[in-house]
Amino acid sequence: MSSINYSEKIPNNVNLGEDRTLQRALEGWQPNFINWWDDVGPEGSTNHDVYLRTAVSVDPQGWAQFGHVKMRDYRWGIFLNPGDADRKIHFGDHKGEKAWQDVPGEHRANLRRIIVTQGDTEPASVEQQRHLGLTAPSMYDLRNLFQINVEEGRHLWAMVYLLQKHFGRDGREEADALLQRTSGDENNPRILGAFNEKTPDWLAFFMFTYFTDRDGKFQLAALAESAFDPLARTTKFMLTEEAHHMFVGESGVSRVLARTAQVMNELKTDDAQKVRAAGAIDLGTIQRYLNFHYSVTIDLFGADQSSNAAIFYSSGLKGRYEEGKRDDDHQLKGQSYKVLEVKDGQLVEKEVPMLNALNEVLRDDFIKDSVAGVTRWNKVLEKAGIATRLVVPHKAFNRQIGALTGIKMSPEGRVVTEVEWEAKKSEWLPTSDDFAFVASLMKREVEPGKFAGWISPPVMGINRQPVDFEYVRFN
Repeated sequence: MSSINYSEKIPNNVNLGEDRTLQRALEGWQPNFINWWDDVGPEGSTNHDVYLRTAVSVDPQGWAQFGHVKMRDYRWGIFLNPGDADRKIHFGDHKGEKAWQDVPGEHRANLRRIIVTQGDTEPASVEQQRHLGLTAPSMYDLRNLFQINVEEGRHLWAMVYLLQKHFGRDGREEADALLQRTSGDENNPRILGAFNEKTPDWLAFFMFTYFTDRDGKFQLAALAESAFDPLARTTKFMLTEEAHHMFVGESGVSRVLARTAQVMNELKTDDAQKVRAAGAIDLGTIQRYLNFHYSVTIDLFGADQSSNAAIFYSSGLKGRYEEGKRDDDHQLKGQSYKVLEVKDGQLVEKEVPMLNALNEVLRDDFIKDSVAGVTRWNKVLEKAGIATRLVVPHKAFNRQIGALTGIKMSPEGRVVTEVEWEAKKSEWLPTSDDFAFVASLMKREVEPGKFAGWISPPVMGINRQPVDFEYVRFN
């Protein structure tokens, strides 16, 4: 089924009305979700009418409908891509068998863990971005922030549906816990480290949506290969919405760079203090933000060697990115992959079984994709005649997970001493002065068509609307 039933309390395309037990469970969870949204969702937005897209079907051409709605009234619901009754498992030990419509008992704990971990990231990002609306650089950007927020909320619904539909009492308890953990909470934090970091300003927000939402793309794509068909169908639709989040990040950083380059050319200088004095963000600060968000995000892929990753793949729970396009046996036994380690003070590669290195495989796929976007950012500088280029740091830089944890490494991939790290880390990672300066620029500008002085306007508006369209109506 591709069309969505909006006549029910919870919009869905899974015939929810035919499963009264599940319907009651989800309707019981719904008020708690609204309470969570009111408590830690976008601050001060309750009465805003926001020009949002809402899914009306999961067909490629018909799933987005635009209109002004209050976010609290957004029709969060449960949308799965159409199923294929003949779908076969295409990797792992169960390759060739029919895909599962129910959870096999032997894989129940691991599947629940995968779904809970993915589900935990969705409300976390809403919590991290809670205050950004108060400092939006334009009405256009404010609307994009809110679109991402409501869609992350819907992604939470997607995971809660799977938990409550397929995991009984355990699933209901896990669904409740997703609303109880809080990003950055000392006593009950979110599961993954990057989702407990602060997103204090809009440059951090653009970096987060470029890098960390891109991690989401690769994780969801790997889950879209799953032998558990409801998980595969759910994540395929989530990927459609994730693309917009990465667009916001990539275009946002591009617009910051365009404004910085404009100021540098007007002043005929690359002096960071002069650029700052003119109200733009200097390239050194942008590079340090990039280094931080990139290194924190690649930790999300996990340890470079992982027996859990091998089990998830061989069991058919989680594939590789674009598994179906790869030209191998899709079982990987006897194959190897190169990972990094430090030996005698030098960074060296070593061969390990590929099944154990699947986190590293997915991380390397992410890195290739990320570098392509940074190359597009550099085109902005090149077009403006600026010689400086942004660079993605080495993947061993600033790592907190796996064999490279705690190793002191320069962005170029050179092992450094503790003394050198302490002397130069302010050149490599954002400093308190950087955060204070960027924070000083964060003044709210929400008159239609107006933009803060540190960012350029977009090339075009949303859904063919003009840039100065009234994307948010303040009531």
